[in-house]
Amino acid sequence: MTQSHCPYCSLQCGMQISRKGRSGIEIGAWEEFPVNEGALCRKGWTAGGLRGSRERLTTPLVRDRATGELRTAGWDEALDLVAQRIAVLQAAHGNDTVAVFGGGGLTNEKAYQLGKFARVALGTSQIDYNGRWCMSSAASAGNQAFGVDRGLPFPLADVEQADVVVLVGSNLAETMPPAARHLDRLRENGGRLVVIDPRLTPTGERADLFLQPVPGTDLALALGVLHLLDAQGAVDEAYVEARTTGFDDVRRAAAAWWPERVERTTGVATDELRALVALLTGAARVMVLTARGAEQHAQGTATVLGWIDVALALGMPGKPYAGYGCLTGQGNGQGGREHGQKADQLPGYRMIDDPAARAHVAGVWGVPPDSLPGKGRSAYELLDSLGTDDGPKALLVHGSNIVVSAPNATRITRRLEALDLLVVCDIVMSETAALADVVLPVTQWAEETGTMTNLEGRVILRRGAITPPEGVRSDLEVIAGLAERLGSPITFETEPEAVFEELRRASAGGKADYVGISYQRIADEKGVFWPCPTDDHPGTPRLFADTFATPDGRARFVVPEYAGPAEAPDASYPLHLTTGRVLAQYQSGAQTRRIRELADDGAFVELHPMLAERIGAVDGQPVLVRTRRGEMKAPARIVTTIRPDTVFVPFHWVGVNRLTNDALDPSSRMPEFKVCAAELLV
Repeated sequence: MTQSHCPYCSLQCGMQISRKGRSGIEIGAWEEFPVNEGALCRKGWTAGGLRGSRERLTTPLVRDRATGELRTAGWDEALDLVAQRIAVLQAAHGNDTVAVFGGGGLTNEKAYQLGKFARVALGTSQIDYNGRWCMSSAASAGNQAFGVDRGLPFPLADVEQADVVVLVGSNLAETMPPAARHLDRLRENGGRLVVIDPRLTPTGERADLFLQPVPGTDLALALGVLHLLDAQGAVDEAYVEARTTGFDDVRRAAAAWWPERVERTTGVATDELRALVALLTGAARVMVLTARGAEQHAQGTATVLGWIDVALALGMPGKPYAGYGCLTGQGNGQGGREHGQKADQLPGYRMIDDPAARAHVAGVWGVPPDSLPGKGRSAYELLDSLGTDDGPKALLVHGSNIVVSAPNATRITRRLEALDLLVVCDIVMSETAALADVVLPVTQWAEETGTMTNLEGRVILRRGAITPPEGVRSDLEVIAGLAERLGSPITFETEPEAVFEELRRASAGGKADYVGISYQRIADEKGVFWPCPTDDHPGTPRLFADTFATPDGRARFVVPEYAGPAEAPDASYPLHLTTGRVLAQYQSGAQTRRIRELADDGAFVELHPMLAERIGAVDGQPVLVRTRRGEMKAPARIVTTIRPDTVFVPFHWVGVNRLTNDALDPSSRMPEFKVCAAELLV
């Protein structure tokens, strides 16, 4: 029996893994792990379903130039081919002609090595990852307001002790089911739950107050809350004076958002807005939590800043069982961006354009600081430049299924097809792997060891429980093999614990300081919270009690100016389209769609009965969703729980992101996944 963690979301639920038969594994409860106390969702219980699957990749594949078909190849042949083609391309076009695209599901060790590989072995600035599409807007807002980005600055269990919890754009009950017990315990303790979402989800059904705004208007709602807090004298003036800066400018901006204007913009009635404010002003401990529904917008950063402003005006950040937090999505969405696979960052959450940061990391790596490239393109901008005159001509993909997950996916698929070389490391033949020139089969979660950092900033240890299939290698081995063939000036370690020891040194003194975290401590303490700067430091479960991570120790109020969605409905596209997850599937579905025990009925289109009657839609019969970027057909699901002006489609299947808008947030570079103008036809 091996104690480990679930391969899916950022809860990183503890589980126990045991062998089953010759090649299978069985999942059991690990009741002592504090995050989930033995509970798992159906995805977690069935997470061993890919072990022994016929769809598992177990040998490298190389595309035959004569036939265009993928054929089996040996590892040496495949890696030699990749290295040779990279060398030729870089000799002709420069180092930045090769790009790397990582994933928020990679372990800290893999994310760290991938960033190091890009900047040292390849010498390219062109690296980013799919976590840019997960939590980047909340990260940008957290850095601006608090000086640091950690999804939750407190343990998730603190939710239970709050007086009021406001969930903005989160369907926690379906996306992180084991976490929903905290909401139930909150209410059992006498606390109140507010849910803000265009759809009445199972999470919304738990709410004491449910608000259903127009998609993309959450910022206007936050400004309306600030307006009423100030008008009613409910701002914690002592806290604002002692611990923050910039409130006067926010106060002036919020003055323009009187309740009737908020109602016209958001569709939330004035009495509902006032009911929310009454809950907030009557509570000693308020917690505001945002998720992708509020963040995946062209104004995602501004929206999060608006809700942070609400929390600051109430005097909550740094107060026990209160404050602001973000519910991270991907399994290592937090750690994945802390250690270097993001275009603008180096390990320890250092910024790549900071000379001191470059000198420190280069010293750990044993290379000259000036040899490190500068900041590259963000995820969507990187993908959109592939195969163009001034863009990369080769792409290495680790842990991402771009064809399904990218916004405006048809455009991005064409960019992938324009490459001279596409290399994909994966465990199955994903839609992106199917386009590749070289496919490299890599280990999956139960076959390897490594650390992850969950939504709380708790660093945990996934332990390998079973031997990988013959012919499969880890991403660390792939990176090391390519680095050697490319003539890297330094060697790349393949043992996860050795990589983590180097990561600890590289993170020293950074915002995400892991120096005092070791595999042994993680095992002994069931996870360690960063920052943890020394071996005898207890870790930091709760941030901001005494100071914020800004130069003067004060939190920053930032004025968020509301502009609305990048693409408003019009006569041709009169509806709002929004996307999200369903209980049985995860992300692009590359894993969950292949597990027999998980329901896979494919995509559907959720719409209100009033809209269905207007267009003649019948429940279960196909309807056509069309946007300015594409169209898709799927069965109608007619429900009363969605706004009549909105349709919802889950994003786990090919086709959905062909519809979504690639408008980018100016700060985070987050695409506007969560709203665009659409037409619905029968």
